[in-house]
Amino acid sequence: MKSKLFAMLISTAAIAASCGGNTDKKADELITKSNISVEGGRLTPEVMHSMGKLTDPQVSPDGLEVLYGVAYTSIPQNKNNRELFVMKADGSDNRQLTTTVKSENNARWINEGKEIAYLLDGQIWVMGKDGSNAKQISKYEAGISEFTFSPDGKKILFISNVPSGKKPKDIWPDLDKANGRMISDLMYRHWDHFVEEIPHPFIADFDGKELANITDILEKEPFESPTLPLSGIEQLSWSPDGTKILYACRKLTGVKYAFSTNTDIYLYDIAAKTHENLTEGMMGYDTDPLFSPDGKSLAWISMERDGYEADKKRLFIMNLESREKTELTTDYLYNIETITWMADGSGLYFTSCVKALTGVYSVNLADKAIRKVAEGQYDFDGVMLAGEKLITTYKSMSMPNEIVSINPADGVFTQISFENKHLLDQIKMGRVEERWIKTVDNKDMHMWVVYPPDFDSTKVYPTLLFCMGGPQGTLSQNWSYRWNFQLMAANGYIVILPNRRGTSAFGQEWNEQISGDYIGLNMQDYFSSVKELKKEKYVGKVGAVGASYGGYSVYYLAGIHKGMFSAFVAHAGIFNQEHMYMTTEELWFPHWDNGGAPWDDNPVAKRHYANSPHKLVKNWDTPILITHGEMDYRVPADQGMAAFNAAKMMGVPSEMVLFPGENHWILKPQNSIQWNRIFYAWLDKWLKEPQQVISE
Repeated sequence: MKSKLFAMLISTAAIAASCGGNTDKKADELITKSNISVEGGRLTPEVMHSMGKLTDPQVSPDGLEVLYGVAYTSIPQNKNNRELFVMKADGSDNRQLTTTVKSENNARWINEGKEIAYLLDGQIWVMGKDGSNAKQISKYEAGISEFTFSPDGKKILFISNVPSGKKPKDIWPDLDKANGRMISDLMYRHWDHFVEEIPHPFIADFDGKELANITDILEKEPFESPTLPLSGIEQLSWSPDGTKILYACRKLTGVKYAFSTNTDIYLYDIAAKTHENLTEGMMGYDTDPLFSPDGKSLAWISMERDGYEADKKRLFIMNLESREKTELTTDYLYNIETITWMADGSGLYFTSCVKALTGVYSVNLADKAIRKVAEGQYDFDGVMLAGEKLITTYKSMSMPNEIVSINPADGVFTQISFENKHLLDQIKMGRVEERWIKTVDNKDMHMWVVYPPDFDSTKVYPTLLFCMGGPQGTLSQNWSYRWNFQLMAANGYIVILPNRRGTSAFGQEWNEQISGDYIGLNMQDYFSSVKELKKEKYVGKVGAVGASYGGYSVYYLAGIHKGMFSAFVAHAGIFNQEHMYMTTEELWFPHWDNGGAPWDDNPVAKRHYANSPHKLVKNWDTPILITHGEMDYRVPADQGMAAFNAAKMMGVPSEMVLFPGENHWILKPQNSIQWNRIFYAWLDKWLKEPQQVISE
């Protein structure tokens, strides 16, 4: 299943996390930009991982330059290395600032743009804006994961982990080598780790040389901020005068934490060391707080209902003098993803996915008028101000992240970074087509279709139905290093990408329909999309593939498809809903979407659990490949093992691949390539036939 930020962060998390260690003797060799030749213009997993992964652009205080980072991958070393770059805001004069064997992250302009601060090996370093005179300024023993400077540069807010719970030696000093985990409440593990430490925000004084007077904002409190597993320093905000901090926090533990999404926005007064809950009584997720330029207001993103992580994301502002709250998106149908104040505080820019395209929008405070600023066949990320322009990143199904400059006056946007042009120019990408089709209940459903490069409509092609995870989210113009649709097309497959019931860019009714109806209309939406494509003579055998809820979909379709599919691939899928409810970590999700617990006596829950995929195994007759990460605590790996065991007992052709060091996502470069090789070998075996030509 997904966390609240799963859809938004699926590509950036992969970049940050895919750096597994190894003991190879080449581990200290510098990893640099790849200049490989692409054979035959074909995208492969190796070519995909050779692309530079560009993230985190930062505009200089004068708006004239852009600082950013690029992670390069070494497949032999099985890790990434991230370097820092700077260029002018029009894309000219691009320069590399660092060349080291270790990654530089979280780079930020300081000292009025004269210097750059960044993280290296879990500590803060500072260098000149040209990359010179690098020096370490922190020696914090627990390490630092993210940081941000106060507006005047005299304080640093940083994130570091603190211990959570007791170890045997804390109680019995003579048992210093005992390692039994003593567990007395829920949420003892999360995403891919047992919760033995949690993130806290710290404040420190900075004199230009070192940190001093370090204070834990949540000292001795058992609450995490930022909220695990995927939130970051964007959940905290400095006031313009540097005297206060806004932070998002869910101040719950144990069973209450496991069932609640009630995250609130708190105002912390640095001098008084006081905390005020500004969103008391607002029961859903309240996140991404941001002070206005004059410090008199704050903006944040809010969901209404506790326990529902896929509720509509609304944009609120608050007058900090009167504490009056105002929603700016009452009549807006879609979700708010990221927010940025306009320079004069008269409104905000935000990103929003509308009908499968994530564009940039603006809203005025005075009349709440919402205007589309920029949109194309791309997904845009959160914007930063750069004088009269906006700077952000964008990507598509055919292109990884690049930096783009937007003119908010007319919506014209210009790409200003070209990190992967040398590779993209060599690759033949497949055509991406947008279609609208009718569903079984006569609704209009959006879907994308990706065709193989050099597609010939007189030939017959194997076809893949991609079942999206979530289940909430959207198949938009995202580039993924895990489920890459152009890579599927490059392997000779037509790819069907339906935005079925449960997707979030088509209004809340379409989004919410799936809750309590996993086995219903969204499954029919899958069938509708395949039937529509099979009207085309060039569509041959069809397979269904997916991860997480997409894996659930594969398992369920395997029991009801009646010959529509010739092969399946399920990654990290839910097989036994009853067992899943009692072994996953974030219980608010299955409790809401399943209609309650397996023992609850209500029609929704009873129907849901009675139709768990594992109860349809007697109908399985189609080859299935099952993959899973053993460190996956969202959908525990025994779900995949149970599905594989059942398939074998039913005599169904099946294979399983387990990754000991991976979580819900397969991230390490060599594991990713192994996964892709097995994925395509399996599909080729069951779906590909000698190339057919359609007879007239």
